[in-house]
Amino acid sequence: MTATVDTDQLEAKVKDMYRHVAQQPDGPFHFELGEQVALRVGYAADRLTTVPPDALESFAGVGYFFDLAYLVAGETVVDLGSGSGTDVFYAASLVGATGRVIGIDFTPEQLEKARRLAAASGISTVEFREGRIEALPVPDSTADCVISNGVINLCPDKRAVFTEAARVLRPGGRLAVADIVSEQALTDAIVCNADLWASCIGGAAQQDQYLDAIESSGFVVDQIRENAYQFISEQARRASATYGVKSISVLATTTT
Repeated sequence: MTATVDTDQLEAKVKDMYRHVAQQPDGPFHFELGEQVALRVGYAADRLTTVPPDALESFAGVGYFFDLAYLVAGETVVDLGSGSGTDVFYAASLVGATGRVIGIDFTPEQLEKARRLAAASGISTVEFREGRIEALPVPDSTADCVISNGVINLCPDKRAVFTEAARVLRPGGRLAVADIVSEQALTDAIVCNADLWASCIGGAAQQDQYLDAIESSGFVVDQIRENAYQFISEQARRASATYGVKSISVLATTTT
């Protein structure tokens, strides 16, 4: 039998951790937060100026994918696990006044912060909806691109996430994500540890299984690359060194 994490415990841990990410971004985490991480993984400094500073301070992404996503003016984008909104605001600057970006998150404090920042900044082309990434509150065939940054690894049912992404995309739509994967199978002790899941380690799927879940959900994987990303806690670094836990960016397109 494959070991699994207690999903109720995991949800509580994730919400608690990302509540702190929203409200106390200078606190102790297994991972770095903020502008310095975004710049290191590839975000453009000039475009980051379009992101409200209070959103950027809570940025917890693990890689860069916007060059793969190749967003253009007028497109509709859905962000899975949008947090305080950095990627939503960044995408909004790329799709312009005729585009639309919808962020999906289930942590109340992240949603409250993102909505408040959007209103204060007068950015009217973004929207933040409460929901789960494996059951998106988005109609069928309405998005041109689905994005996600360091979030899908937190979900036990990754295949459901990718199936939902395919559902909301128009024919030929794009999936562009950065996420944490592993080169080797994690031990049962790690997989069953909700703290390590919430820290983006315990839920890391093996890379080949992760890509298979994408392709079996109706996508063709077009590009894969590793990102310049490192964990900062000793526990996380040990897992990374032992099991090849790393960040990758992936571009995939729907097959229909």
